[in-house]
Amino acid sequence: MGETEDERTAQAGQLFETFVQATTCKGTLQAFSILCRQMDLDPLDYTHFYSRLKAAISSWKVKSLWTKLDKRAGQKVYNHGEACQGTKCLIVGGGPCGLRTAIELALLGCKVVVIEKRDTFSRNNVLHLWPYTIHDLRALGAKNFYGKFCAGSLDHISIRQLQLMLIKVCLILGVEIHVNVEFVELLEPREDQSDSPGWRVAIRPSDHPVTEIDFDVVIGADGRKNTLDGFSRKEFRGKLAIAITANFVNRNTTAEASVEEISGVAFIFNQKFFLDLKEETGIDLENIVYYKDNTHYFVMTAKKQSLLDKGVILNDHMETERLLHRDNIDNEALRSYAREAADFGTNYQLPSLDYAVNSYDQPDVTMFDFTSMYASENAALLREKHGRQVLVALVGDSLLEPFWPMGTGCARGFLAAFDTAWMVRGWTQGRSPLDVLAERESLYRLLPQTTTENINKHFEQYSIEPSTRYPNLNSSVIRPHQVRHLLMNGQEHSYPVERRGPSRRSTNFSSTEAVVHQSELLTWCQKQTQDYRGVEVTDLGSSWRDGLALCALIHHQRPDLIDFESLAAEDSASNNQLAFDLAEREFGIQPVTTGKELALEQQPDQLLLVLYLSKFYEAFRRLPGGHGGEALCSCFLVPLEVFLETWLTWLWLWNSLEDNDSTNKKRRKGTHYLAEWVLSSRLTLRPRPALVPSRRLKPLSASSSPPPSPVQGSVRKATAPGLGGSDTCHFCLKRVYIMERLSAEGHFFHRECFRCAACGCTLRLGTHSFDSQQGSFYCKNHVKQRLGTKPDAFKKKMVSHATMHFETTESLSDPSLIQSILNICFDLLCRVPFQSEHNEDYVFLCELLSLGLGLVCSMHQVLGQMYQEKCCISTADRQARWFPNQSKINLNWLI
Repeated sequence: MGETEDERTAQAGQLFETFVQATTCKGTLQAFSILCRQMDLDPLDYTHFYSRLKAAISSWKVKSLWTKLDKRAGQKVYNHGEACQGTKCLIVGGGPCGLRTAIELALLGCKVVVIEKRDTFSRNNVLHLWPYTIHDLRALGAKNFYGKFCAGSLDHISIRQLQLMLIKVCLILGVEIHVNVEFVELLEPREDQSDSPGWRVAIRPSDHPVTEIDFDVVIGADGRKNTLDGFSRKEFRGKLAIAITANFVNRNTTAEASVEEISGVAFIFNQKFFLDLKEETGIDLENIVYYKDNTHYFVMTAKKQSLLDKGVILNDHMETERLLHRDNIDNEALRSYAREAADFGTNYQLPSLDYAVNSYDQPDVTMFDFTSMYASENAALLREKHGRQVLVALVGDSLLEPFWPMGTGCARGFLAAFDTAWMVRGWTQGRSPLDVLAERESLYRLLPQTTTENINKHFEQYSIEPSTRYPNLNSSVIRPHQVRHLLMNGQEHSYPVERRGPSRRSTNFSSTEAVVHQSELLTWCQKQTQDYRGVEVTDLGSSWRDGLALCALIHHQRPDLIDFESLAAEDSASNNQLAFDLAEREFGIQPVTTGKELALEQQPDQLLLVLYLSKFYEAFRRLPGGHGGEALCSCFLVPLEVFLETWLTWLWLWNSLEDNDSTNKKRRKGTHYLAEWVLSSRLTLRPRPALVPSRRLKPLSASSSPPPSPVQGSVRKATAPGLGGSDTCHFCLKRVYIMERLSAEGHFFHRECFRCAACGCTLRLGTHSFDSQQGSFYCKNHVKQRLGTKPDAFKKKMVSHATMHFETTESLSDPSLIQSILNICFDLLCRVPFQSEHNEDYVFLCELLSLGLGLVCSMHQVLGQMYQEKCCISTADRQARWFPNQSKINLNWLI
C-alpha cells in the first residue's frame, strides 16, 4: 500500500512538472487537464481546488511555489478567500492584464472565467518591467515557471512567456480558461422574476457552457478594440514618431549568448554611433533597443525621410493613416531595413538574423506610429435591469494604451488590475454603487500619472488596497454625484451629469473628447481670424508660422490681452511666443513648441498644430457669443468690492466675539492675520493669472483704471537658458516626445524629471515655485529656503505693508483686489510649513478661504446674473441707486 502511495505521489509530481514546463498555451491546458484527471481533481470546484491540488502535489520542487502563493493568499484583504465568495466574474481576453486580474479575483474567492478567442500565445515582443512588477511576479512564483526570469540585471520578458506564466497561476488557483471562444455582447435579463436568468453573455460558439452562467462582474481585457459597450474612447496623438519592431529567431547558441543587449541608445548620447550607421547603411534612427529573450527583439525609432529614401515608405503623405497604410509600405524593404539596423547595432556578432514568425505566419516585423493611442473615458460602470445588476470594467490596453518609449504598459496594466479587484471587493461587500464607481474613477485619474518614482517603494506591502501602492492618495477626487451617468438603470436622464467649474487642467495630449474634424477646425479658425490685418488662414500648417493668426485668435476672444495693431509679421518668433504665453497663462493651454521653433519651420507639423488649435476650439466655443471676457464680466452687476467689504466685516465681527473656548480663540486670532495679509497682499504678492483667470477680473466700468499694457512683459524668451527646444527635456537634456511632455515657465520636460531642485521630490503643475534667475523649480516645502524668508521677518514685513496700505488707500474699488485675495489662498498653502507657531490658524484660514471667499464670489456672480435677467437696468443707475458713496469706503476699522 505504501509503495502504491509513493508511486501515486511520484506520478503526481511528474504530471505537475510537465504542466509547469509546458511552453505553449495548448500544451499547458492539455497538461493541466491530464493532471486533474489523474489526480481526480475537479477544476470547477474553485473554492477548494487550490487546497486539494496542494495536498496532492507534495514534492520538494513545488514547496517553494506553495509557500509563495500561500503568502499572497494570506493577505488580510482577501479574508481567507471569502471576501467575494460566490461572485461570478467573466474576463474577456487572456492577455497579461486580464490574467493578472483573474488571479486577484480568484484570491478574493470569486468564480472566475476567462475567455480568449485564440488558442496560441504568439506575441514575441518583449515588455519592460518596472521594479514593482518584477517583485510582484516573483511573489507569484515566476522563477518556478521560468527559471531565467529577470536573472541578474535583466528587467524584461516576452509577452508570450509572461502569458504562459500567468495562465499557469490562474489554473492552479481554480480559474476557468476557455480558448477559441469569442465574446459577442452582454445580454440583459429578460424578466423580472427571481428564477429567470440574470446577466449573461453571447459568445461564439453559441452553444458553449459559458452562455449558461449568470455573471455579476464582466471585465474587458481584449486590447484597444474593446468589445464592451458603454465605454467611449478618446484618442491621444502627438508629433509623428515611427517605431519599428523586429523579432529574430534565437537559437540559444554560445555566439548568440555572448552578444550584449542594448538597453537603450539615443542619438543625443551616442551621436557617433548613429552617424556611422547613417553613413554606412543610409539608415537614420533616433534610438534603438535590443533585448534577448525567446527571440532577438529589436525596436527602433526611424526618421521618415530615411524610410522614404530606403523605399520602405512608397509615397509621402501628411496624414499618418495614409503614410503608414499597408498599401504604402514595401514589406521586403522594411524587413531589409530592420535587419541592417539590427546587424549594425550588434556589431555584426549575431550569426544569423532569420525572422521569427508571428500569429499570421509572416515575418515578425512591424512599423507603426507610437504617438497615437487611445484611452477610455471611464474605467467602470454599473448596469441594472429588472433588479439585476452587473458591474462592468476595463483593464489593460482596453482601458489605457501605453506610451511605448516609457515602458508603462505592463506596470500600469497591473495597477489597473489591482484597482479593479479592489472595486469588485467593495461592491460585493455592500458599498454604495456610486461610492464604488467614484473611487474607481478617482484611481483611474491617477493611473496615467504613475511612474517608477511616484509609487510606493515598499513593494512587499503591495496589495489590492490602493493606499499600499499610491503615496498621498486622494481617492475622492471624483465625487459620487459626478458618476451618476455610469449607473445605467434605464433612468440615466434623471441623473444629470454635474460638471465642475472651468478646469485649468493642462495636458500634452491631443484628446478627441469632443471629436473635431480638421475641416471643421479650419472653418472655425477662419471665422475667428477674418478681417484681421495680415492674417489669411488657408490651412492648419504654414498659415500659422508668423504668429499673427494665433494672436488674432486670442485677440478675437480677449481684445484686452493683445495690442494687435502693434504686431509685425517680421517678428514671427516674438508673435508666436506671445501667443503661447498668453494661452498658457489665461486659458491653461500648454504650448507644444517654442515660438522660435515654429517660426523657423518651413512647413510646421500639421498634427502638432491641430493638437494645439483644438484646445482653443474647446476653450472658446463654449463661451457665450464667443467673447469670453465680456460675457463673463457682464454678470458682475453688484460691485464686487461691496461684497468683499461685507466679508471682511464678518471677519472683524468674528474676531471681536468674546468666548473662552481656546479653539475659537485660535480661529479668531487667525482672522486677524488674514485681515493683515489681505491688505498687504496688493503690494507683496504678484498676480498669478495661471491660477486665477484674469478674464474674470476685468474692470467693471469705463471709469475703472485701465489694465496694464497687454504686450509689455508678456513675452518670455523664445528659448530659456539651458533649454534645447520643445523636443529636449530641460532637466535631463534627453529627447522628450510630446506624449510624455509637460511644460511650465517656458520649459519642456519629462513628467518624471519634474522635480524639486532642493529635495528631488516629484512636482505637479500648479504646485511648484520657479526661480527664473537660476532656472530651477522648487516644491512648496522649499519656497522659504529659496526666498530666504524667516517667519518673524515675513510677519513684520506683512504688517509694515498693511500700515502703508492704510495710509494710501481708502477704498476697495481696485478691481485687482479680488485677484490678490485669491492669490492669498495659494500663497497661504505654500507658507503653512514655515509658520509652525500658527499652523492650526492657517489650516482654519485655508478652510475659511475655500468656503467663505469662494461662496461670496459665486453668490456675487449668480445673484448678479439673476438680477440682470429680471431687472435690466444700466450700470450707472445701479451704482447711483445702491452705492452712491462707494468711493469713500473706510477701512480703518480693520486695524
